[in-house]
Amino acid sequence: MWSKPSRCGATRRVWPRSAIGFVGTGRAPVAFRTVIPDRLRPILAEVQPLAERFAADGKRLYLVGGIVRDLLLGDALGDDDDIDCTTDARPTDIKRLVNGWADAVWTPGERFGTIGCRHNGRAFEITTHRADVYTPDSRKPDVVYSDAIEADLSRRDFTVNAMALAVPDLELIDPFGGAADLAAGALRTPLSPEESFTDDPLRMLRAARFIAGYGLKPDADLEAAVEELGDRLAIVSAERIRDELDKLLLTEDPSLGLWFLVDTGLVDHFLPELPAMRLEQDPIHRHKDVLHHTIAVVAKTRRERIVRLAALLHDVGKPRTRAIGEGGVSFHHHEVVGARMARDRMRALKYPNEDVETVSRLVYLHLRFHTYQMGWTDSAVRRFVRDAGPLLSQLIDLTRCDCTTRNERKAAMLSRRMDELEARIVELEAKEELRAIRPDLDGDQIMARLGISPGRDVGSALEFLLEARLEEGPLGTEEAYRRLDAWWKTRG
Repeated sequence: MWSKPSRCGATRRVWPRSAIGFVGTGRAPVAFRTVIPDRLRPILAEVQPLAERFAADGKRLYLVGGIVRDLLLGDALGDDDDIDCTTDARPTDIKRLVNGWADAVWTPGERFGTIGCRHNGRAFEITTHRADVYTPDSRKPDVVYSDAIEADLSRRDFTVNAMALAVPDLELIDPFGGAADLAAGALRTPLSPEESFTDDPLRMLRAARFIAGYGLKPDADLEAAVEELGDRLAIVSAERIRDELDKLLLTEDPSLGLWFLVDTGLVDHFLPELPAMRLEQDPIHRHKDVLHHTIAVVAKTRRERIVRLAALLHDVGKPRTRAIGEGGVSFHHHEVVGARMARDRMRALKYPNEDVETVSRLVYLHLRFHTYQMGWTDSAVRRFVRDAGPLLSQLIDLTRCDCTTRNERKAAMLSRRMDELEARIVELEAKEELRAIRPDLDGDQIMARLGISPGRDVGSALEFLLEARLEEGPLGTEEAYRRLDAWWKTRG
C-alpha cells in the first residue's frame, strides 16, 4: 500500500532511540535520567510553581500531547507556544488553583473541561482527564470526566500524542508505546483505528499531516481503516477540514501526506479535483502525469499557505481541457477553467473570500510568463507586473516551481528566462513605479480637458492612456494631453 511516497522521492526520518531522553520501554511510567535535559529546564521552571499548587491540593498535573512529543524530538518550546496540561482536578478546582497565580483566566471551554489562563505572557490550557463517549452521527462527544490519566490518553488521536509527563516529578506516562513509535517512525492509534476514526473522522486527515510532518509511516490497520471509513468525513465541518488541509500544506514537504490522501481515497471526499489529475496515459500521446507534477510543485514552493494552495490547484483545469490533436496532447485555456474550479472548491471548503480571489487569480495567471516567448521588452515587463499586482512575488515563486521537467536543457532555459524577467523588473522599477502603473492623467483631468461628465467615455479614455503607458512608459502630462486630444477627435 505504501508505494507512492517512494515514487515521488520523499524520504522518511527515523528518530534514533538515543534521541529520546527517557529510560524504559515506553510502555509504562518511567522517570527521567538523573540529569535533566537542557531543553526541559525552561519549561520545568515555568510549570513547576503551578504543579506545586496542584500537588499541595492533592491533585496531579501533567504536560500532555504535542508538547511531550516535541520534547522527545528535541524541539524547544517557542516563546508564543501554548502549554497544554491535563489533570484529575475538576474545572471548578482548576479555576480555584490558578486564581492568584495566573494573570488572566478564561472559561469558554469550561463545559468541555478546559480552563485557559496566562502567566508571565505564556498561555496555558488545563483540561480535566476525559473519557468521552461519541455518537456515530456526530463529532460532538458527551463529556465524561475521568480520574485516570490512561483513560484520557486513550481518547487521543495517535500514540505519539498519547503521552503525558507528570510535573514536577518528571514521570513519563506512555501506556500505548508512543515513545517507541516515535523512535521507530510508526503512526498508530491508541485504540483500534476504527474506533478512533469513528469517534473523530478528522483524525484520518490529520494522519496525513503527521505522515508528512514527522516522516511517520502508517501501519496497515490504520490505512485500511481510512479506506473503509473515508465517507465519515461527511460529518466534519468544512471549516475543520480546511484548517487541517492548510496545516498539511505548511509542513516542510507535504508530498507523503498528499499521496496518503490520494492512495487511501480520503481526498475524494473533500478535494476530488486532486485524484482527477491522475490522467490515463496512452502509448502514443504521452504527457507528464499531472498529479505527480502537481505534488512536486507543491513541495518546491515556499512554505506560504496561499502559494501552496495555488500550487495544489494550479492545474485542476487540465482534465477538463485535455484534447488530443495532430500535435499531441494539449490543455488549452486550462488556467481559465482551473481558476473557476479553484474558486468553486475553495468556497465549498469555506475559505475566506480574500483567499478565494487570491488563489484563483494566481491559478489564472500561472501561465502568463509563458506568453512572452520573444524576450522581455519594457512593455512586456510592465504588463506582467500590472497583471500580477500585489501577487507578483507569489506568482514568480509559483511560476519558477511549475517547472518540474527532467530535461536539463529546458529547465535551464526556463530558469534563465525567469532570471531575466526578475532582472528587468528591478531595472524598470528603478526608473518607473511599476507596482503603481496608472495613466498619466486621472479622471478629473480627462473630464476637464474634454468637457465631459462622468461616464463610459471617461473609462475609455483611461483605458487608452493606460495602454499607451504600458506600451511606452511614462508619457508626461503634456504628451498625455496631446494623445488624449487626438484620440478624442477619432471618436467624433
